[in-house]
Amino acid sequence: MENAQLINLSRQVVLRRQLDVIANNVANINTTGYKAQQLAVEEFVMPVARENSFRPGDKPLSYVADYTSSYDFSAGPTVPTGNPLDAAINGKGWFAVQTAEGERYTRNGSFGINANSQLVTQDGNPVLGEGGPIVFSPDDTGILIASDGTISTSQGVRGKLRIVSFADEGILKPIGDNLFSGENPGPNAGARVTQGMIERSNVRGVVEMTRMIDVTRTYQTVSNIAKQTDDLRKDAINALGRLEA
Repeated sequence: MENAQLINLSRQVVLRRQLDVIANNVANINTTGYKAQQLAVEEFVMPVARENSFRPGDKPLSYVADYTSSYDFSAGPTVPTGNPLDAAINGKGWFAVQTAEGERYTRNGSFGINANSQLVTQDGNPVLGEGGPIVFSPDDTGILIASDGTISTSQGVRGKLRIVSFADEGILKPIGDNLFSGENPGPNAGARVTQGMIERSNVRGVVEMTRMIDVTRTYQTVSNIAKQTDDLRKDAINALGRLEA
């Protein structure tokens, strides 16, 4: 019965973590460019004793373990904003931004202009062009973002958005604020940019709520099994206590 309770406990721990991931997805359902997270689990088989003289032999015990989390990098729906500084990437690709920790990447194309006339994210990080941060002048009007990412104004071209891609997006690591870090980014010559649009979160609310209900019910079932196992132990102890030596 001890083994049964430990197996139940391992399942409960993973279910709690799954619930945390789902809750985080639901909380970011309206976050621009957010990518849904998933928890990957695996079976962990406890090694059995090496002594073969025992009869009957040991049986393998299967536990549940969460070994990693992954992200769904599929594109979310795009919606118009009316803001000429906003941009959405059609297809694969990432905007490159400069942070205090170095270059980072995001799908959140909700941009603005800071006090230094730089194009920045909503968190104030400079948006990178192919030649560095994109800077405007006080005389710039009529900002246009072409489909290849070139930004021009009434005073001429101000730069071209640096859009990168990764051969394996699975290497990207979240660092918070809807930013990811990754090594060896490559150019994305085929990326298309749409001005005045932003990419919404790719979280599917109905799917996440269904998963939440399923995880909650499973947790309750496992809790009931743990209680039944504990009751069996109590009954066994009481029965043994009534036996005469």
